Amino acid sequence: MKIIRPIRHDDLPALLDMARNAGAGFTSLPPVPEFLAAKIALSEASFAADVHTPGHQRYLFVMEETETGDIGAACAIEAACGLDEAFYNYRVGLAVHASRELGIYNSVPTLYLSNDLTGSSVLCSLYLRPDFRGLGAGKLLSKCRFLFMAHHPQRFAKKVIAEMRGVSDEQGRSPFWEGLGRHFFTVDYAHAEHIVGTGNKAFIAELMPPHPIYTVLLPEAARAVMGQVHPETAPALHLLEQEGFRYQGYIDIFDGGPSVEAPLEDIRSIRRAQVLTVFVGKPAAGAPCLIANTELANFRCAYAEYAIKNGHITLPAELAAALEVDGGDEVRVSLIS
Repeated sequence: MKIIRPIRHDDLPALLDMARNAGAGFTSLPPVPEFLAAKIALSEASFAADVHTPGHQRYLFVMEETETGDIGAACAIEAACGLDEAFYNYRVGLAVHASRELGIYNSVPTLYLSNDLTGSSVLCSLYLRPDFRGLGAGKLLSKCRFLFMAHHPQRFAKKVIAEMRGVSDEQGRSPFWEGLGRHFFTVDYAHAEHIVGTGNKAFIAELMPPHPIYTVLLPEAARAVMGQVHPETAPALHLLEQEGFRYQGYIDIFDGGPSVEAPLEDIRSIRRAQVLTVFVGKPAAGAPCLIANTELANFRCAYAEYAIKNGHITLPAELAAALEVDGGDEVRVSLIS
C-alpha cells in the first residue's frame, strides 16, 4: 500500500537518490546533500509551526510503500513565493507595429521579465520513480496536496501556481535556453538550473535584459518550445488541468516551460472534498478517491476505491491503520473522476 506522509530527516538518502535520477529541470531539489537536508529541516519546522497566514513555510511530502518502507516519490508546496528574493517569470505579451500609410500591421509576441506571481503558493518538487508508477500513484502524488490545503487553507495563498518542466533533450539541453539565456549567462543549462535550485537567484536580475524581448529574433527551435512541457511532465500537467489550472501567459526564464495557475478555492479536489466519519470493517466497492486524515504533522493520504454512504466511509483495518485513524474519526475524501 502506498501512503503519502510528511518527510522526515531519515528520508534524506531516498530524497537524494530521487534528485540524482530526476534529470534536468528538477530544479527545486538539486542533488546536493546539505541543501536537501536543509529543505527537510524547513519542512519539519513548517509542519510544526502555528501558521495563520502563508509565509516562508515549505511542506515536503514523500510516498512510502508501507510493506517495505521504500520511498519512491516526492512532492511539495511552497506557501508563498518571492518573499525573500524576487520570483521571476517571463510574461508573454504582444507588441503591435502598424502604419496606415504603408498598409502594414504586425503583431509580435514579446517576453517581459516579470515578478507578477510573487506571493502565490507553489506546487513543486514532484517526482515519481518509474517503478512506483501505476495503480493511481500519479494521481495520489499530484492531488494529495489539495486535501492537505483543503484542511489548512490559512497556510496558503489565494492563488496557487505550478511551474511545469520545459522541453529539453536526452542530454539535458534546452532549446529555449540555447536560443536566449545562454547569450546573457554564458553557462550551460544544467549549470544555470543548478545555481537557481540552490537558491542563488539574484544574478538573474543582474544579467537578464530589463527590456522586452521580441520573440521573432529567437531561433525557431526556441520559439517552438515556449509554453510547452517536457514529455515526461505531460501527465502531471493533464492532472492539474483536470483540477482547473490554466496557462495564463507566464513561462520559465530558463527552459520556457509554462506556469499554470488556479484560485485556491476553485481547485476541483478542494471544492469537491467531503469530511466523512470513518467506520472500520469490510468496505463496499465504490468510485476512485483520495482519502486523507485531518492531521497536520501526522498527515496521511491514500488512493482507494470505496463507497461513500450517508456521511461515512468504511475502511479496511489495514488502511485505517496506515491513515492513523480509528472508527469515529473524520477523514477528508475527494472523488477522482
